[in-house]
Amino acid sequence: MAIETLTDEEQEDIRHQLQELQVEHRDLDQVISHLIENPPPDDLLVRRIKKRKLALKDRILLLEAMLVPDIPA
Repeated sequence: MAIETLTDEEQEDIRHQLQELQVEHRDLDQVISHLIENPPPDDLLVRRIKKRKLALKDRILLLEAMLVPDIPA
């Protein structure tokens, strides 16, 4: 989906989603660092947070790609 096919409202919505995901991604990074320094009784929580962080990164990349115009070949 090229940026030219998105309305201004759709572009703004994507930018808003992108910003929220980037903030959550950074927050999870801090949580992971804290949990590694102060490990919980089991590492299941850390694994779940890392999985969520990877999912956020994938979504961020997808939204960023939606905002980049197609480059003609």
